[in-house]
Amino acid sequence: MSEDSPQVPPPYVIRTERLTLRCWEPRDAPLIGEALDSSLEHLRPWMPWAHDEPTPLDERIDRLRRFRGMFDLGHDFIYGLFTRDETEVVGGSGLHTRVGEGALEIGYWLRASRVGVGLAREATAALTYVAFRVCEVDRVEIRIDPGNERSLAVPRALGFVEEGVFRRRLPAGTDGVPRDMVLFTVFRDDFEGLEMGRTTLEAFDALGRRLLV
Repeated sequence: MSEDSPQVPPPYVIRTERLTLRCWEPRDAPLIGEALDSSLEHLRPWMPWAHDEPTPLDERIDRLRRFRGMFDLGHDFIYGLFTRDETEVVGGSGLHTRVGEGALEIGYWLRASRVGVGLAREATAALTYVAFRVCEVDRVEIRIDPGNERSLAVPRALGFVEEGVFRRRLPAGTDGVPRDMVLFTVFRDDFEGLEMGRTTLEAFDALGRRLLV
């Protein structure tokens, strides 16, 4: 595992009321391709990587293989967001190790047809719960472009603390200029008093064994 990885790795599969969150598999390439290709106009203002889409199927397979490899090695934990029955990709998320020791960062995107029904909030609550209860980190962060009002509403609704706007901290957009970000945080000792601390979910390891959460 990498130096900044949590001492306890996160689950491979998480199930909430409406969602299955799980480690990407190469076989998911057609499903994620359909979700992305139908949502590029929606994603491109906020996700610089969306400007490289659409990509050929083989490239998507290679990308998902890399995501799986990083998950297995403990370098980074990128999840697909699926309907409960896993027949549709509704978005993507992750528990990212790039914010340093003892912390994880959550990012998320949704396909255009699934925006506005609380799925990003549901997934983020579940991943925050897992970060504290399974991975035992001390801090969870979310970093958002100040202009992305829908994304800003998610941590605000969940009780994250809005620490402020930090200039030129997000990857550059098409103009080549790094973007500003709003930083949201929640710490372990704050989490227990939030509604997220009472989230109901199921979690499973790589062998499908249920974890006690």
